[in-house]
Amino acid sequence: MPAQPSRILFVCLGNICRSPLAEGIFLSVAATVGADNRFAIDSAGTGAWHAGSPPDPRSIQVAARHGIDISAQRARAVSAADFENFDLLLGMDRSNVETLIGRSTARAEHKVHLFLEYAGIGHRDVPDPYYGGADGFETVYRILHEASEALASKLGARDVSAPISGQASSIT
Repeated sequence: MPAQPSRILFVCLGNICRSPLAEGIFLSVAATVGADNRFAIDSAGTGAWHAGSPPDPRSIQVAARHGIDISAQRARAVSAADFENFDLLLGMDRSNVETLIGRSTARAEHKVHLFLEYAGIGHRDVPDPYYGGADGFETVYRILHEASEALASKLGARDVSAPISGQASSIT
């Protein structure tokens, strides 16, 4: 029986809205059940426009409202090494997944999935809230929290129906 994935990379377009939130939320969910030490979590973007920048202030704010600190995260672009270093590369939308598959080697293509589909909550995209208001970030937060709970459960964490709060930050 193959080992459960433990190294997970969340990927969106610029790594300032959805994927930093997914990283923080998943770590928070895992920490709630004492499973955070089982995972190495990071996030990246398919583009490098925001490399070195913190998450969008609206992502930081929505996370903070739920007790999660993502302010120390810094955007980066997906690298070729990520396909070797991570067990799963979870794209926030189908465009992210297509880009990742296009960059992956044949050996690593099986690691790339649409986040919500892999988590088992439907074949749909996490909407990009970048051009909208704060309400879009709250909607994305709730979608990502539901998917993170489902993913943690799928990967063997227990008791993931905890409150929507916690503390998380990037790995280095």
